[in-house]
Formats: sequence, C-alpha cells, structure tokens
Amino acid sequence: MSPAAVPLLSIPVGVVVERRKAASQWTDFIWRAVGVLPGEPDMEAWTVLREQDDVTLFYVGSALVDLYRSETERYRENLASGTPSIWVVMSPSEGEWPYAVTAATADAAEGESFTEAATNLVEPVPMPEIIRDAIDRFIAGHHVEREEFFKRRRGRADPEALARRLQKGRTNE
Repeated sequence: MSPAAVPLLSIPVGVVVERRKAASQWTDFIWRAVGVLPGEPDMEAWTVLREQDDVTLFYVGSALVDLYRSETERYRENLASGTPSIWVVMSPSEGEWPYAVTAATADAAEGESFTEAATNLVEPVPMPEIIRDAIDRFIAGHHVEREEFFKRRRGRADPEALARRLQKGRTNE
C-alpha cells in the first residue's frame, strides 16, 4: 500500500474501551479496546457506557476502517480466520483522557505494524456482522487473483567459459 493510496471504501466505527482497576503498585488502571460499534454513534467521546465494580466501559470516539483494493487477500484471510477482527489502535494523549483513537483496520498486518510504537495500545476486537458483510462485498467486487510467483532458476556459472573466451581472442605476437 503506497502512502498516496486512496481507500475505495471507508467504514465508520465507534470504539469501545474498557478501563479496569489494576492490581499493581505501578499503575492505577488497565486500558484495552473491547469492541467497535457500526457507524458513528451520536454521543460525545469518552461517554461512560457502563460501570460495574472496578470496570468502566467508555465510548471513546470514532475511526474509519479504510479498505484498499490491494489488500483484499488480507481481508479475506481475516474473514476466513473463524474470528474476524478489527484492530483498534489507541495512542497516548496529553489531554484529559490517557488515550486517543488513532486507527481501526481490518488488515492484521497493518494492525501489527502499529505495535512498533511501544506506547500504542493495539487490540483485535470482534468484527460486527454488518461490517463483516460490507468487507465481504468489497472483496467480491475488488479482489483479483494473483498468479503465484515462481522464481526462475539461473543456470550454474561455468568458471571455464570466461577462460575459453579469453584464449580465443588472444593473438600470438
């Protein structure tokens, strides 16, 4: 995927994050994405959805799952995995809340690439059926089977070939 690539389809999702009281002396809470909602919910970012014991669920904002023609094979693998997922990426924030939604993707390799920044939280969450259906239709309309790449084998080098050419071209003086 080139940096100038433009997605052919963008699917909006709302991101749900869980904050759980940590049983640690070094941190107060453990944060992790737990789900995505189809579309963009009509509510403010960081709205509390549920509080129970030491766990709070927040709607933290929306993101776009961008789909590219060149990545249809990876989307197909995701859907065929038995547990289709959306990878949610959250980055540290300087604001009132500790994290901000950075990205959401249906491409496992892209999701994994966001883990290179060790401060990002990257979680695969279950893909809602309506999003799975939209990705399935996208694959049906844009996937192109690629021929398997076969590397040609070169013939072995003949070290004597160069020597014979030099002898032919030599003149007796």
